[in-house]
Amino acid sequence: MRSPRLAALELRRFGRGKLPRAALAALLLLPLLYGALYLWSFWDPYGRLDRIPVALVNDDKGATAAGKRIEAGDEITGKLLDSKVFEWHEVSAAEAGQGVEDGTYYLSLTMPSDFSRRIASSAGDSPETGALQVRTNDANNYIVGQISRTVFSEVRTAASANASRGFLDRIFINFSDLHDATAKAAKGAADLETGIGKAKKGSKDLADGLKDAKAGSGRLATGIVRLDKGAGDLETGSRQVADGTQLLADKVTGVAADVRPFLKDNGKAIGDTARLVADSSQTVRDNLDLLVKAAPAAAKAAHTASDDLAEVHRTRCEEQPLPDTAVCAPLKRAVTAAADVAAVADDVNVLVKNQNGDLKSLRGQLTTLQKQADALAERSPRLDEDLESAVKKINALNTGAHKVAKGADQLHTGLATARTGSAELNTGVGDLKKGATSLDSGLIRLGDGSATLAKGLDDGAGRIPDYDKKDRDARTEVMADPVRLASQSLHAAPNYGTGFAPYFIPLSLWVGAMVAYMLIQPLNRRALAAGAPAWRIAFAGWLPVAAIGLLQVAALMSVLHWGLGLQMAHAAGTIGFLALVTCCFGAIVQWLNARFGAAGRILVLAVLMLQLTSAGGTYPVQTSPGFFNAIHPYLPMSYIVEGLRRLITGGGLGPVWQGCAVLLAFTAGALALTALSARRKQVWTLDRLHPELSL
Repeated sequence: MRSPRLAALELRRFGRGKLPRAALAALLLLPLLYGALYLWSFWDPYGRLDRIPVALVNDDKGATAAGKRIEAGDEITGKLLDSKVFEWHEVSAAEAGQGVEDGTYYLSLTMPSDFSRRIASSAGDSPETGALQVRTNDANNYIVGQISRTVFSEVRTAASANASRGFLDRIFINFSDLHDATAKAAKGAADLETGIGKAKKGSKDLADGLKDAKAGSGRLATGIVRLDKGAGDLETGSRQVADGTQLLADKVTGVAADVRPFLKDNGKAIGDTARLVADSSQTVRDNLDLLVKAAPAAAKAAHTASDDLAEVHRTRCEEQPLPDTAVCAPLKRAVTAAADVAAVADDVNVLVKNQNGDLKSLRGQLTTLQKQADALAERSPRLDEDLESAVKKINALNTGAHKVAKGADQLHTGLATARTGSAELNTGVGDLKKGATSLDSGLIRLGDGSATLAKGLDDGAGRIPDYDKKDRDARTEVMADPVRLASQSLHAAPNYGTGFAPYFIPLSLWVGAMVAYMLIQPLNRRALAAGAPAWRIAFAGWLPVAAIGLLQVAALMSVLHWGLGLQMAHAAGTIGFLALVTCCFGAIVQWLNARFGAAGRILVLAVLMLQLTSAGGTYPVQTSPGFFNAIHPYLPMSYIVEGLRRLITGGGLGPVWQGCAVLLAFTAGALALTALSARRKQVWTLDRLHPELSL
């Protein structure tokens, strides 16, 4: 009997009663329990996180930075409530702690009281890190804790970026301020360079001037020494003058007291006398002029008269024999008197000639006397008043003399101090001269340095960025979040279930093949007893399970596609690939059961576990221990998972063709081994008649 007919006979057994038919129906639906039902249970868990109760504690008290109020806790709370990531419950810290402990809440997120203050500190002198406090309880659910870490990591990143924006914005503003300040500093440095140039010239002039000042201060010191000595003499002299004026004032005051009544009562007489003196002076002055003119003639006339009298006396008294004694005696006296007159006239003439200068002086003095007498005569009515004024002036002179004496004393004292100061000044000017020389040298170096400073500041101002608001906002955005995850999934799975479908679909088909061979014999006993060819017996045992497997694939994929919404990039390819998978699994399970009998069923479970742990269906196989990495390439499910991923989510089909080749090889190998086992089963032994283990 041919293999298809034997397979049909095997399947026909399930139609002979209600229970077999129910068993066949259960067998067809079994993969749904492992595939569709299991995938359905967590088809899109991340889309339903808003049903997970989570405690939210906002103890933040806010802060103020740069005159701006920061309420970071309120801001994050509002965003979390709007995000619907979890089912948020705003509670107190105590309620949150108790809720996480007793399972009311899966976890809690707390913003401490100093949260805003710590964020605001980033713009201050002592920046601190703001901490979001997350509390989980793995005793409630481990996976929720893992999910929360991912979610809160994103919350932390967003909060950090938001806090950094304010801090970086201040930095860019400070850059602009620094640019402007540096530009001003560069201009100031240029002005400083110009000023230092002028100061340099001034310091040169100062050094030269102080050189002259040193010589001058020396002369000043010497001069002040002399002035001090002169001031001493002045003090002594002024004191003597003051004493003299005091004495004069005392005497004048006393005399004035006696004279003033006389002047007041005799003013007219004094005036008359003064006029008489003036007239007499005029007369004498006029007579002096006549005397000068008449003196020579008078002398000559006096001699002539003297000679004449002498001749008369000689002729009358000497030549005559009898002179008249009565006449001669008086005549003798007249001759003598005439001679005396002539001598006097000669003396007067000689005097006039010899004293001509004195006479001129006398004439001038007489003129002055006349003027003064006239003035006195004019002022004689007011002499008492003039005397009173003169007394006042003398008293004023006396007062001034005393002040001069006092000032001279102070001058002497001051010059003594000045003498000491001038010596110190001379020393100080010497020190200034040395300092000015050093200043001049220093200003030369300072001038060079200021030029370098001005150039450096100008270059620095050009290198310091000056951002406007638009540019500042753009840069703040970039630096606050400098590395963004430009996530691009080439063939993204739309949900969690789609991502795990390549793992659970082959699991369900393996279980379907495993249970099928619990109901269907791996080797047809009638064919074994009839001595049918081994390969025919192997096919006869494999074809019913393969047929059931194809029905399982159709039922499973129908539910996944139309029931759960599984979308496949290559739907026909996925169905065809799964058909090959179920045929391969049927062949492998058949051989294990055919070769090892009851123990084969245990081996089927063992092989299933090995495939599940080494296929890389959940985490990449590289993250598993070395044992699983070692067996990964030698088990069919490794290639099935990879191929299904490409067929369902998309991508290159290279792994699909590789998987087909591997599955065909496993199928052919398993059928060949089953045929070998069938040949052995055709020989009956005691072990087959009385097996040690029966399931």
